[in-house]
Amino acid sequence: MLQTVQVAVSGATFHFDKLYTYLVPPTLAHPVVPGGMVLVPFGRGNKPRMGVVLAVGQQEEAGRCKELFDAAPENARLTDELLGLVRFLKERTFCTWYEAVKAIIPYGAQYKPVETENGPRLQKQLVRHTEPEYSLVGALPEKPKPTAKQQAAVAALQSGPLPQSALAQLGLSRAVLDNLCEKGVLEKRQVGKVLDLFSHIPQTNDPIVLSEEQQQVYNGLCAQMDENKPSAALLYGVTASGKTLVFLKLIQRTLERGKTALVLVPEISLTPQMIRRLKQTFGGRVAVQHSALNHTERLLQWQMIQAGGADIVVGTRSAVFAPLKNIGLIVLDEEQEHTYRSESAPRFDAREVAKRRAVDHGALVLFASATPSVESYQAALEGRYTLYKLTRRYAGQPLPAVEMVDMRAELAAGNSGSISTALAGRIRQTLARGEQAILLLNRRGYKTVGMCSGCGQVIKCSSCSVPMVYHKSENKLLCHYCGKAISPVPTVCPECGGKVRYTGFGTQRVEEELAELFPDARVLRMDQDSTSQKNAHENMLAAFARGEYDIMLGTQMVAKGLDFEKVTLVGVLGIDSLLFSQGFRAVENVFSLVTQVIGRSGRAGAAGRALIQTMDPENSTLNLAAAQNYEAFFDQEIMFRKICLYPPFCSVCIAAFSGADENRTMQAAARFARLLGTEASAHPGMPLRILGPAPMNIVMVKDRYRYKLTIKCRNDRAFRQVLGRVLAAYSNEGLPSKASVTLDFNSDGD
Repeated sequence: MLQTVQVAVSGATFHFDKLYTYLVPPTLAHPVVPGGMVLVPFGRGNKPRMGVVLAVGQQEEAGRCKELFDAAPENARLTDELLGLVRFLKERTFCTWYEAVKAIIPYGAQYKPVETENGPRLQKQLVRHTEPEYSLVGALPEKPKPTAKQQAAVAALQSGPLPQSALAQLGLSRAVLDNLCEKGVLEKRQVGKVLDLFSHIPQTNDPIVLSEEQQQVYNGLCAQMDENKPSAALLYGVTASGKTLVFLKLIQRTLERGKTALVLVPEISLTPQMIRRLKQTFGGRVAVQHSALNHTERLLQWQMIQAGGADIVVGTRSAVFAPLKNIGLIVLDEEQEHTYRSESAPRFDAREVAKRRAVDHGALVLFASATPSVESYQAALEGRYTLYKLTRRYAGQPLPAVEMVDMRAELAAGNSGSISTALAGRIRQTLARGEQAILLLNRRGYKTVGMCSGCGQVIKCSSCSVPMVYHKSENKLLCHYCGKAISPVPTVCPECGGKVRYTGFGTQRVEEELAELFPDARVLRMDQDSTSQKNAHENMLAAFARGEYDIMLGTQMVAKGLDFEKVTLVGVLGIDSLLFSQGFRAVENVFSLVTQVIGRSGRAGAAGRALIQTMDPENSTLNLAAAQNYEAFFDQEIMFRKICLYPPFCSVCIAAFSGADENRTMQAAARFARLLGTEASAHPGMPLRILGPAPMNIVMVKDRYRYKLTIKCRNDRAFRQVLGRVLAAYSNEGLPSKASVTLDFNSDGD
């Protein structure tokens, strides 16, 4: 019998993404197992392509099957659980097999094809993740007289081998060490690098002290976790109620039970504070996974997790795939955040993957927020999640006092700046007391729109249907979608020759205005432009915590999850534009953002205050956020969702179409809608509404027109099978040449 494998091949389009059968040659150096990485000949030219083995079998004859080129070592395989996640992503998100594999395995652990004298072979994407390790094997010769460095090296290695990186921290160069190897004093071998990220954070072993209310929540969650069966809970707690302390105590309990814990946060800006809390409590048992790590760092952390060297993993969305074994607890902090949803293939929701992993491990998945998503809170009310509440702030502080500032009155009084008179006065008082302020403005850049004062033409990106934003520090207009730039900044209209006037304000402009109003204040600006360098988030937040800045101005990265003792004032700027964003979650997003940023104020000894600047001070969403009244907001929002039929009362799938020609793109979308209607008619009981085609909010991005169908449905296996058949029919008609199509069950619809 001949051994065969079923392989998912990289680079396949969705329509041709099936499992291909290959023969396993007996000459392979490594055994081939399910989940293993292989190199296969593909297509007429037998070009080498990467693949992953999904199944192993046997057959009597070779037939037309081709042989594998190469196979990776068995320790590079996907575990059975991770292989199950590959299938889960494939079935749920309509990605290709290999797109799912690449989402689960970090870049450094993946392989690539290389040509050798023996034909195509596999090679690791990263090969520089080893380092020399030195051990003492002989005595120092008396002559010539050993140097001080040589003596120090021998002394350091008396207690056992050390890697070159550890010896370098003692001031011992590789030249000194290699010289001792030549003398027969030391022996060198290559070992895998070990990376303890954030090792500078000391483990304090401080006891975790819970309030009475926190203890009650902890007791309930503990009992639920100790049942050793999959379950879900929602922890709804007002801002500064001490949800993190409950996490820490639960993780401690998880480790005592011999299990592991996974902690997810929605943004990289929130990882430094969470890492610090975990490192201080649990030390070197913590591993980190997020995209701000370089490839080598991420690989070494991943390998440490895979080898069982870490039993707590903290990170952003992609950390949900960390190769932890025996998971007992999965925490998703700020669970309402849209960043838990991937916007590129595979378009997964980390919350859904977390629930799947909880089922695989018999674990508790804990969703936590001061502003839970409408879907999660409804699930808790219906009993699908267990609901726990923290209604009081941990330190006993009252919620911040909130003022509404009517910006119409400011304009009438002649103040056209971004900082109102009231907010300027509050900032001045805050600075005089030696306290700190946070200002939220969810628009980066200097000025947001350039318009001709003659013809009214707006300067837009030539590749995207959006206005270009003026960035003063770089002296250029920048498209925030495709990155195109115009420099120097135009002052004359290209259409009529009139004068271009720039209006609106972004974080750069507000930073300049703050410098004019408060010349002695130290202002820290945090946005995508200022945090692009490695470790920028951690360094900036640490500097603010040390009191090196008085005012932190930033986009939504400063709005949630941050805890600074001296912050007693929060200002919300430019929020009105977000109230009128497209998408059924727009109002929910504004409520969450405003509630969260207000909650950064007054978290320690001094009372907090917040000011919301708006042209609509009577707006119900803003007023409910100001009152921190989530339940009233939920009652209002759930009624809207039910009347208009939005989640949680249905699922919404966005079929997005992208093509070079607008008319052909719209026609392709319309044809997809007809194909779906025809296919669905064979299932008369299937609930379905198809809206569109309609242009996306931004109709053109990177020279491609974008249209969408909004499909209200029940996201079950039967409907996904229907969609699969419609995609196949769409491809069979050659429509992808007119417009590519992606399906997304996690999009807000904008």
